Amino acid sequence: MTDKTRAPADRLPISQRIDQRMDSHPLRRKKNPTSWAIKGELFLNCSCTVFCPCVVSLGVHPPTEGYCQAWMAIAIDEGHFEGEPLDGLNVGLMVDIPGRMSEGNWRVAAYVDERATQKAYDGILKIFSGEAGGTTGLFTMLVSEIIGAEREKVEIVREGTRRGLYIGRKIQGEIEMITGKDPDQPVMITNSKYWMGPNIIAARGVKSKVRDYGRVWDFDGRSGEICAIDWKGPKP
Repeated sequence: MTDKTRAPADRLPISQRIDQRMDSHPLRRKKNPTSWAIKGELFLNCSCTVFCPCVVSLGVHPPTEGYCQAWMAIAIDEGHFEGEPLDGLNVGLMVDIPGRMSEGNWRVAAYVDERATQKAYDGILKIFSGEAGGTTGLFTMLVSEIIGAEREKVEIVREGTRRGLYIGRKIQGEIEMITGKDPDQPVMITNSKYWMGPNIIAARGVKSKVRDYGRVWDFDGRSGEICAIDWKGPKP
């Protein structure tokens, strides 16, 4: 049987279909490329029952449950937004994706460190919405709705093989690295093309709960990731 009945858009690559769908989306944010940089660590816990397929498939393979629910923590060791220092600030994200990561329709809530200056706060939101361009610029196409953005006490703990994100009673998340044949080394995926970074440490949820924006999620025992990040904007 031929494929003559399919609409032309269905035969386009996923990236082009996203562009077409999001160009007319009323909530789409427009890019305003600027100068920014972040170095530090990102770690997360999601709803996948085994290590997240998105890492190796670059978001094309569906999550193990058919959808992705996750919290993310970003510890900024050093960075700036248009010259405003971001060093030492913490950011938390709650991410709700209805299907394949690459197909968009992400709904995201952002929790920005209460210690951030107003310019740093605004800059962090522009970076993580994709508006600032650069490494996170694709988010303008993937994120269909920012359901909330607020200042919070965002506590991040990085101790040995454990990582934790604590935002009041809204997110209480802890993950632990999965050890390999050498008990002193974690299981890793290296040299990947994943958007976060090339080297991903596999982890699992230890105590992991989200209670905010109508979401009630428990990720104990579910997939976790830890990644060093070195992101930057399109302008020097």
